[in-house]
Amino acid sequence: MKKIATIISILCCVIMANAQIHPWQGKRVAYLGDSITDPRNSGSKIKYWGFLNDWLQIEPYVYGVSGRQWNDIPRQADKLHTEHGDSVDAIIIFIGTNDFNAGIPIGEWFVEKKEQVMAGIHEPKHMVDRIHRYPVMSDSTYRGRINKALDYVKRLYPTKQIVLMTPIHRAEFYRSDTNWQPREDYTNICGEYVDAYVQSVKEAGNLWAVPVIDLNALSGLYPLMDEHAQFFKSATDDRLHPNDEGHRRMALTIMYQLLTLPVF
Repeated sequence: MKKIATIISILCCVIMANAQIHPWQGKRVAYLGDSITDPRNSGSKIKYWGFLNDWLQIEPYVYGVSGRQWNDIPRQADKLHTEHGDSVDAIIIFIGTNDFNAGIPIGEWFVEKKEQVMAGIHEPKHMVDRIHRYPVMSDSTYRGRINKALDYVKRLYPTKQIVLMTPIHRAEFYRSDTNWQPREDYTNICGEYVDAYVQSVKEAGNLWAVPVIDLNALSGLYPLMDEHAQFFKSATDDRLHPNDEGHRRMALTIMYQLLTLPVF
């Protein structure tokens, strides 16, 4: 009986140990994005992907570049593919705040055309008139850029997990007289609030069958409040780029959200 009890105890320990292993532990993850991802950005010494590497040994392949917008994602994906081929387990795309700041129009997801298609419901198949929608593939609009990028990345990496992350909240960023960015409670040059750019990333998840981590809502970072300036590079001139503590909070959010997502 003691021997059986010992075996059961060992099995229970093994099961509990396995249950505590994060599904993304030790995976190779590519990060595509802008300055918040860029290792050269001075807002934080250890970025969110650095924390994930420390906690879960997720090997980071980082391709984010400061100032880049959604139309740069295909280039970043190409560089990833050139340097690592298929030797990557997942791709995380975190971008969009610069599209808002640049005033890129939101645009539409689709154009529609009236066409004929073969169909048959409770009757022999025959040609019928239907409306057919086509994704807008254009660098001139935000949704067109997202369509182009996701169409490209999903074809380049059809077997890999691809995850989108929404832009976080943003307040003032005053780098120079020629780079003076107002808070998100002002519209951009085309009359849109940042909310529309965040919402479009959420919609893209459904349209392109990719999961979305809503950092805008889940990270808790809200630089429009002075009390939250402590999580950003500077209370006076940079509440756009999170500091080390801001990145730690982002990383915690990402880590727990990834628990719900498989690596294929």
